[in-house]
Amino acid sequence: MSYEFTMDKRVEFADTDMAGMVHFANFFRYMEMTEHAFFRQLGYSIHSSIDGVEYGWPRVHADCDYRNPVRFEETLRVHMFVRERRKRSVDYVFIFRKIGDTSASVIAKGSMTTVCAARDEATGQFRAVPIPPAIAELIKPAPAECYTGIVDD
Repeated sequence: MSYEFTMDKRVEFADTDMAGMVHFANFFRYMEMTEHAFFRQLGYSIHSSIDGVEYGWPRVHADCDYRNPVRFEETLRVHMFVRERRKRSVDYVFIFRKIGDTSASVIAKGSMTTVCAARDEATGQFRAVPIPPAIAELIKPAPAECYTGIVDD
């Protein structure tokens, strides 16, 4: 059973803008990387085949609020929490902090909602389906006190 995951990410030069700070769009990439690592830790991939059915997790919502800059070669710690797991979707909360920052201040905070989708063999199209039980039993919502004071301020 998992409801949180932490990943560290060193900022690459290509992640920065002309001002030398992480370009805002990369925070969305970091959230997605963290979700993928979370699934691998559970023993699955974000794009899996289970019992002959091909599953994916398209995003239906993502947002990010930025508080402080991050620069080339600094390292971010991305802390992901499962806010809610519904029948067909999962809501995540992401908290970004800079490693080595003694204030432990939040650099950015984000959220993402993904929907479990299966590929229809006849049409090749993906459609929303219930999360496979093998995966659903591993993903549980985090206690709200884990993140509410951080993301709601």
